[in-house]
Amino acid sequence: MTSKTLFDTVRAGRYELRNRLVMAPMTRSRADNEGVPGPLVAEYYAQRASAGLIISEGIYPSAMGKGYVRTPGLHTDAQVEAWKKVTAAVHARGGLIFAQIMHAGRISDPSLLPGQALPVAPSAVKPEGATYTDEGMKPHVTPRALEKAEIRAVVGEYAEATRRALAAGFDGVEFHAASGYLPMQFLSGGSNRRDDEYGGSAENRARFTVEALDAMIAVAGADRVGIKISPEMAFNDISDANPAETYATLVQLIGNKGLAYLHVTPYGKSTDYHALLKPLFKGTYLAGAGLDQDKATQLVASGKADAAVFGTLFVSNPDLPQRFLAGAPLNAADSSTFYTPGAKGYIDYPVLEAAAA
Repeated sequence: MTSKTLFDTVRAGRYELRNRLVMAPMTRSRADNEGVPGPLVAEYYAQRASAGLIISEGIYPSAMGKGYVRTPGLHTDAQVEAWKKVTAAVHARGGLIFAQIMHAGRISDPSLLPGQALPVAPSAVKPEGATYTDEGMKPHVTPRALEKAEIRAVVGEYAEATRRALAAGFDGVEFHAASGYLPMQFLSGGSNRRDDEYGGSAENRARFTVEALDAMIAVAGADRVGIKISPEMAFNDISDANPAETYATLVQLIGNKGLAYLHVTPYGKSTDYHALLKPLFKGTYLAGAGLDQDKATQLVASGKADAAVFGTLFVSNPDLPQRFLAGAPLNAADSSTFYTPGAKGYIDYPVLEAAAA
């Protein structure tokens, strides 16, 4: 059997990806204060449509899910209409795009939420750190613990956001259970101190994720739903006493649901999470976190992953697959423009033809 390359096709749920280079979900803060993606967003994603799959930036499913300034939502008609332009632009260039549904949970600030509400979380545990706002950094506040009836309502918000994503023309959805946001807050013992069926054991801490995934599957079909996890990522003051057990338990619970993919960005040094988790998941396995072309090529060729996910390299190289294929030099990313409004550092990175000219 010949080993696979980054340029072979691969199946992900109901779709055939044209290559195995996936664009990572990345916050770019180009929406307005109502969570409506701005006019540059369609061009940004269309420029990157040669990826096998684009996973959008995190999109909040409800007003209470917002965590940052100028991030986009998917709970109003105006937001859906704006996203239609984005998905149409990607499809016009032959691309595929999934919407990443992201509820920030406790990683927010009352100034970003309706009626200056406290952020919500599994437990009232204050995270270290601060929220970026246009008035500057604001230290995180102590969140309010969700009641059981509210958890069911949030699960419903994920389902409704999935319905709106499909109405907006997205090819599928990714459930964001990584980076210290609400689902990872449930998964992790440091932020989940509950003593009901949503806390305690690894299976209980995974319950919110499983229920939300099932709600999204009921709307879209499992073959249009993916999930992202980031074992041992300490971002947003998240911690867990036994992450290997937590994530093995989670993947065992979801591994046979027929999901489009499992997207894993591991940060643990003592556990080989790809070796641990890939055998537990029956489906397409995406690996990310700090990859370059050589590392990605080795992961795919060895069978440790079915596709490789690139973040910053796709920011600065809209034509990343072509550059990899040609062995061309890569543009460096300007991190000072990652979250600033406007075109600079967003849609102005040159592609190969322009760079040659």
